[in-house]
Amino acid sequence: GLAGCGRTELMLSICGFTGKAAGKVFLNGEETEIRNYNDAKNKGIVYVSEDRSKYGLILDMSIEENISLPQLHNLANKMAIIDTEKESELACKYLKEFEIKAPNTEFLVANLSGGNQQKVSVSKALALNPKLLILDEPTRGVDVNAKAEIHKIISELTKKDLSIILISSELPELLGMCDRIYVMKDGRIAGCFDRKDFTQERILSIALD
Repeated sequence: GLAGCGRTELMLSICGFTGKAAGKVFLNGEETEIRNYNDAKNKGIVYVSEDRSKYGLILDMSIEENISLPQLHNLANKMAIIDTEKESELACKYLKEFEIKAPNTEFLVANLSGGNQQKVSVSKALALNPKLLILDEPTRGVDVNAKAEIHKIISELTKKDLSIILISSELPELLGMCDRIYVMKDGRIAGCFDRKDFTQERILSIALD
């Protein structure tokens, strides 16, 4: 949908960041109540914000610290002391898997390119082992090469039994990446297309009507 159609607001409501005026949330075919984002995470729903510098990452912290932040409770021992070896292993896993361009995991996120910052943001979300990953404008503000790398990451993730909701204002991106496209307008779903029915013209006609 066009800017202001309510796509981000809908995802924020599903994740418990904001209240919902009406409607129900179903996960794996069963109705579920999500009161806040902790509820969402506990049920396997993780959201990656379109504004990675404001909501997704702490720029003056390292790659390692950012990725491990949501998992500190699992990385700490009985004395509540962080196991730095486990923390480093977790970050190294994603540094290698996503080819994050940095000399090491202690490199400051602020010094990374936009594309590599986004890879860290996705890594941070994946460290929570989600069942549903919501990516809001994951390629906004990155160069062409970084965009292709992020698309590759998304494609690989879908092969690992992970469901992904991709929000994008770039129609070619949606046409190339998605199995199903929902078109939103004025806060409502105005249309739904399976891959076999995708055409730019049909989708735009609903979004612009």
